[in-house]
Amino acid sequence: MLSLFIIIYLVGCGKKDYSSAINFPKAPPKENLYDVSKINDEKLWTTNNAHDPSIFKDKGWYYTFSTDAKVGGVPTPGVQIRKSRDLIKWEWVGYAFQNGIPKDAEKWTEATNLWAPDITKIGDIYYLYYCASTFGTNQSFIGLATSKNVEGPYIDKGCVIKTQSGDENNAIDPNISYDTDGKPWMAYGSFFGGIHVVKLNGTSGELLNRGDQGTLIAKRNESVAGSVEAPYIIYNPELKKYYLFVSYNSLSSDYNVRVGRSDKIDGPYVDYNGLEMSDTTSLPMDVGNKILGGYKFGNSAGWIAPGHNSVLKDDENYFIVHHARGEEDTNWPYLQVRKMLWSQDGWPLVSPERYDGEKEQKISKKVVVGQWENLVLDKNFNEQIQSASIKLLSNGKIEGGNSKDYWKFSDDNTLVLYFYQQENSPKGDYLIYKTKIIPSWDWENSKATLVYTGINQNGVSIWGKKIN
Repeated sequence: MLSLFIIIYLVGCGKKDYSSAINFPKAPPKENLYDVSKINDEKLWTTNNAHDPSIFKDKGWYYTFSTDAKVGGVPTPGVQIRKSRDLIKWEWVGYAFQNGIPKDAEKWTEATNLWAPDITKIGDIYYLYYCASTFGTNQSFIGLATSKNVEGPYIDKGCVIKTQSGDENNAIDPNISYDTDGKPWMAYGSFFGGIHVVKLNGTSGELLNRGDQGTLIAKRNESVAGSVEAPYIIYNPELKKYYLFVSYNSLSSDYNVRVGRSDKIDGPYVDYNGLEMSDTTSLPMDVGNKILGGYKFGNSAGWIAPGHNSVLKDDENYFIVHHARGEEDTNWPYLQVRKMLWSQDGWPLVSPERYDGEKEQKISKKVVVGQWENLVLDKNFNEQIQSASIKLLSNGKIEGGNSKDYWKFSDDNTLVLYFYQQENSPKGDYLIYKTKIIPSWDWENSKATLVYTGINQNGVSIWGKKIN
């Protein structure tokens, strides 16, 4: 990929220092959001109408499989497929099913569209898991279909697991992951009964033990209607941990992504503060590291209710893939991809900007100085969060808050922010955010910039974007 090279010249003893060259991503294709001319022409659907996207890489292509959705009309049922060479430019492929909803799923649920698919490959066969449900109930069905071609068509193989009104669990939102022995598991579930993970047969793709509901790994208090869904599990081999991503709250207004980790695929999964993701006694907003939520930088239009994510490990790089709703018209769901970094103590950190080819690299301390938009991902406020302006001064102070605030720079791209809270606080007088800086593309202002993403000693995430 071509890149825009910005060379910062530092004059000293009559010489130019090229060590602080920053490799910024180039300008991505221009967006035209809320384009009603595309509504009835699926060939023009790129990132629009992509809801609950699941990511899968195959033979040099990145694929997303997603819920049947359509702004301004009735969606065609069949599981939408898109693909990309670079995770930036997306093109429409078509539908996994050529004849709409499989008969058994339709009969059980009377659904009019298919939800939240996930895909894996066993040998030479692609296994597509899909779900159908009667909205607002747990009359639900997870089915399996297979194909010899990732782009389909897929042949239905029937039910994997189903639930009905009155059952404790809910058979929606399947995600297939593998343990360190290479054995497949399926995480699934939602508001009704929480999230479970169950063993699969590594050959048939069905439940290893028929009737097994699996192990509970995430659940929320009924005071928030038990609102947890969209499980996605990955394993980080360097950290030797499994990570469970889930989405909290309402998909139309205050959706946000939380994460916990475990030594075992079937849990227990705990957050930064040691709370289990299945904890229903703690305050419901306290549980889980919030790593993604609605946001707005400065006066630019922001995004609402990002969530229902999948995660891709692509060689040494990690990406989080999700949908989000445009602030100006929340009826429109868009596919978004963001680079995911890792904190020093092994927690995922999400970029505040959408992916445009950026890479971690050495950053000079001098380029950190300047005006930034800072945004704290408050666990207790999950509507759209507005950024605040701060200035990192060359003397190490932070201007824009308390006069005792300061910053330090270490390693190649590590920025530590110290925000004074009060004396004699349980965890010290400062909120200490350890962040990583990466060159990025400022999608709101159409220019290259720097961003940071990090976490503090309470497990609260922070984002920043340089604006000058």
